[in-house]
Amino acid sequence: MEIPTRNTRSFTFQRPDVSRLRELGRKVVSQDDFLEHHGKLLDILKIDATKGVLETLVQFYDRHCHCFTFPEYQLVPTLEDYSHLIGLPVLDEVPFSGLELVPKHSTIAEALHLKASFIRDNLTVKGSLSGFFVDFLYEQASIFEEAGANSAFYSVLALLIYGLVLFPNVPDFVDIRAIQFFLTKNPAPTLLANTYHSIHDRTLAGHGAIRCCAPLLYKWFVSHLPEPRAFIANLEGIL
Repeated sequence: MEIPTRNTRSFTFQRPDVSRLRELGRKVVSQDDFLEHHGKLLDILKIDATKGVLETLVQFYDRHCHCFTFPEYQLVPTLEDYSHLIGLPVLDEVPFSGLELVPKHSTIAEALHLKASFIRDNLTVKGSLSGFFVDFLYEQASIFEEAGANSAFYSVLALLIYGLVLFPNVPDFVDIRAIQFFLTKNPAPTLLANTYHSIHDRTLAGHGAIRCCAPLLYKWFVSHLPEPRAFIANLEGIL
């Protein structure tokens, strides 16, 4: 009898190097304080996605049902799933549309505990979007950490995570879109939309790089897999 086979397609996921972010994360003095203001972003840095898992998952994406269809069940990430994983609520407001006004320098400065003039002097344009080079943000994070300015340090670290992990776009650059998501503190709807859009777009093409928050998608997927020790033998009375 001929065994049916599945035609596999070639996909890749953008996986940023988070070693510098992890190093900064280890310098966070109060995990609870960071969690209260920025959610579970530090947990996302700890995720080591096993290579091949997401690439295999995408093979089961159903473009018609917009979900992952397996022989006996279907899986689909939801807003509630993503909100829980990042530790930030879905706010009762219109999700990001891309038509929002660019935030003022003073607004960015207040969120990052910097002067508006400093923001203006260091915002630059790469491609078609303005933003910050990561070396600038890493430098500010280190300055705040060494000075014991924890709130400022946590804010800059959180922005780096938004730009490099949650919404990766241009390498070594945190663009204005990521800054806007950081300011609104409502990233879950856009994170989920990015996941669906990128996977759907690439599966239509049949191959290519999928640009979304790979660690978050990985954590969601493995949370639905059986635990390695789902059953524990009861040895009481045997010995």
